Amino acid sequence: MAEKLIHKYFDDDELLRISNTIKKYEMQTSGEIAVSVKEHSSISQKKKSIEELAKQEFVKLGIHNTKDKTGILIFILLDKKQFHILADSGINEKVQQDTWNKIKDVIESKFREGSYAEGLIYGVEEVGKILAEHFPIKPDDVNELSNKINF
Repeated sequence: MAEKLIHKYFDDDELLRISNTIKKYEMQTSGEIAVSVKEHSSISQKKKSIEELAKQEFVKLGIHNTKDKTGILIFILLDKKQFHILADSGINEKVQQDTWNKIKDVIESKFREGSYAEGLIYGVEEVGKILAEHFPIKPDDVNELSNKINF
């Protein structure tokens, strides 16, 4: 059986570190951080942009259903070496797209260096800090989405 593409970018320990980073930062915010890594797009998705694919994944994972519309997705498509950060409307009311673009630039730089786990962990940490600032944890907060990476 051929090695999965994901293992060329992340080992099991790194995937666990990423999930643990999501969990750590979600303890500080009522926002929800989701990470989705796809090895390749399906034939029907080949012509779609990375943003369109991220929007599809956003809905598929139910991120749009969070109580306060404070979900955010870091979506990675390995075969095209592309990724996108997509925030829900509650976040977009308080945080400008330029903020995500700056985080994306640093992640992209780390990816180019071959530091995929570090890039993704950086992204989760920065997103988490911003969410904690704008959407601090509430006493009745419920974890609405899994902290595990979606494949």
